[in-house]
Amino acid sequence: MEGTAPLEAKENNSLSPDYLSNESLEYYMVLSDVEKIAIGSICYLAGPITLLENALVLGVITATASLRHRPSFLFIGSLALADVFASCFFTTSFLDFHLYRRSDNATAYLFKLGGVTMAFTSSVGSLLLTALDRYLCIYHASRYKVMLTRRRALLSLLALWTTTIFISFLPLIGWRCHTELKLPCSHLFPYINKGYLACWVSFILVLLALIMGAYALILWKAHRHESSMASLQGAAGTRQARMRMDIRLARTFGLILLILVSCWLPALSFMLADVCIRLSRPKQRAFAFVSTLCLLNSAVNPLLYALRCRELRVALLKCIQRLCVFGRCQTPSADLTPGLQSTDHNFSGVSETDESQTRSKQLDTVSEMVTNQQADNRK
Repeated sequence: MEGTAPLEAKENNSLSPDYLSNESLEYYMVLSDVEKIAIGSICYLAGPITLLENALVLGVITATASLRHRPSFLFIGSLALADVFASCFFTTSFLDFHLYRRSDNATAYLFKLGGVTMAFTSSVGSLLLTALDRYLCIYHASRYKVMLTRRRALLSLLALWTTTIFISFLPLIGWRCHTELKLPCSHLFPYINKGYLACWVSFILVLLALIMGAYALILWKAHRHESSMASLQGAAGTRQARMRMDIRLARTFGLILLILVSCWLPALSFMLADVCIRLSRPKQRAFAFVSTLCLLNSAVNPLLYALRCRELRVALLKCIQRLCVFGRCQTPSADLTPGLQSTDHNFSGVSETDESQTRSKQLDTVSEMVTNQQADNRK
């Protein structure tokens, strides 16, 4: 009887939700020493850069009253906040587990993983809200300010973050794997049920599909507008002298979607494969590398969605000027802003000064198209 006691204790532990021995957790620690150096270099480089970029964008929006009251910049601020969380949670938990081989119990590990999941899910969700904001600005230009008020934008962000927090911490609440490396356990994440993994991947794929659909509709609207403008003006020479607006937007959106899909599709593909088949150790190592692409996407987001906007760049320069003045570094404001070329594709509209300067010219951006439509409606 005494000899069977340890065996019975082990069997009881194996049925416990918190049971995964150090030897079992090492099944998920698949990186070799060379791979640890490579992936550690990526995380140590991309993590701080992502944090600084997005913290800068978030700080500028928070410090500028004219920006933080506009729905478009609220969505960009939400994206920056999610990417700040991604840079912190993903980098620390990934390095802690794969490089330093820290073996946590189920509660601690699922809490860390929930933070990573929340950050990335909120990031993709904020990208969807940004795309929908641009869609409304184009297709409902005359009613845009009525349809998308600051209050509605805040409510949509509250709904987004509440939903993502609930979904992300479902494994911590109870939807987890209760068996040791047996079905329905994931072979990519300890304690994760394959059913939960399949649901989360499906949710992210739906969000990505909606983002691509919104941008496709925006491009179609821009193409129709450019065609109508060309038929009204009848200036073939002018049209040939410069690139069409819809072609320029297609290139811009093509770059955005290419980066988005390239960063997310590899990791999602491995997760879907994990749901269907048993992954080998080489595939587990490959997943560890492609998952860092999601972090790189968070590093690129500020460049694509925030710093391309002229208004945010001007606000950034004004913040720098105030800091210089505070530090007794007198920098005339006139020297900071000249020569800034607008590459605003955030569809937040143009200022009254820009509108008066470009009213007689052919539209250069969809933001100007929206402003012109609003002016025509007022007439």
